[in-house]
Amino acid sequence: MFCIRLSSAKFSRQLRMLAMLLVLAGMLLRPAVVRADATADYYFKLVTLDNAYEIASLLNKGISPNLTEPKRGDSGLILALREEAMQVFKLLLDAPGVDLEIRARNGDNALMIAAWKENRTAVEALLKKGAEVNREGWTALHYAAAKGNNDIVRLLLDHDADLDATSPAGITPLMMAAQGGHIYTVKLLHDMGADATIEDDHGRTAVTFAARNGHNDIVVGLKHRLSRPVVRQPVRARKSIAAKQADDFPEPHLNEPVRLPPMD
Repeated sequence: MFCIRLSSAKFSRQLRMLAMLLVLAGMLLRPAVVRADATADYYFKLVTLDNAYEIASLLNKGISPNLTEPKRGDSGLILALREEAMQVFKLLLDAPGVDLEIRARNGDNALMIAAWKENRTAVEALLKKGAEVNREGWTALHYAAAKGNNDIVRLLLDHDADLDATSPAGITPLMMAAQGGHIYTVKLLHDMGADATIEDDHGRTAVTFAARNGHNDIVVGLKHRLSRPVVRQPVRARKSIAAKQADDFPEPHLNEPVRLPPMD
C-alpha cells in the first residue's frame, strides 16, 4: 500500500513538472509569435511607404516575399502596385522565390492590379517574368478594357490574352469596354476578333451593356458590324485588318464622364 502511494505521489509530481514545463514553453513561444506578427505588420507598412531599403533588410533576414496581409490577402507585390510603391515592386519582383500568381481574397493577382492601375511598366515587367495572362474568371484584359487603356490591351493581346475570357458571371472584356463607354477599346477588341454576340449569365451582350449606359455610338457601331457577314481571320490577318478597319462608329463624345462597370 505504501509503495502504491509513493508511486502515485511521484507520478503527481511528474505531472506537475510537465505542466510547468508546458507553461514555460508557452511563455517562451508567445513573444516569438508576437514578434512575427509585428514584423509582418511592419513589413506591409514599409511596402506602403515604398521603403525598398528596409524591405531588402527584412528579406535578407528571411522574411518571405510571398507574405500576405490578413485583411485583403494582398501579397507585398500586390500591395506595392495598389499603393504605386514602384521601388518595392521592383525589389519584390526580383526576389528569389516570389510567386507572381498569389491572389488576394477578391481573386485579384499582381498582373490584374497592374492593369487596373494602368501601370504599363509593371504590366510589361510582370509579363517578362512569366506572369500568367489567362486564368479562370476575371483577367487582366477585363481590367484593361474596363479602363479603356488600349496600350495595355494591345500588350496583353500580344501575349495571347483570351479575347473572350469570361468572368464568373459570363462578362467579357468587350462588355467591360462597352459598359465603360470606351469606343476605341471596343473597336480594337472587335477588330481583333472579340465575339460581340456572347451573352453573360443574364442574357446581356456587349450591345446591352453599352445601351443601358447611354453609349449610343457604341450601340450603333456594334450593330452595324454585326449586320455584316462574319469572316473569321487568322490572328496575323486580324492585326492587319485592325490597322485599316473602316470607321463604323460615330464620333465618340470624348467629354462624357466614364462610367466604370461594377465587378460581379
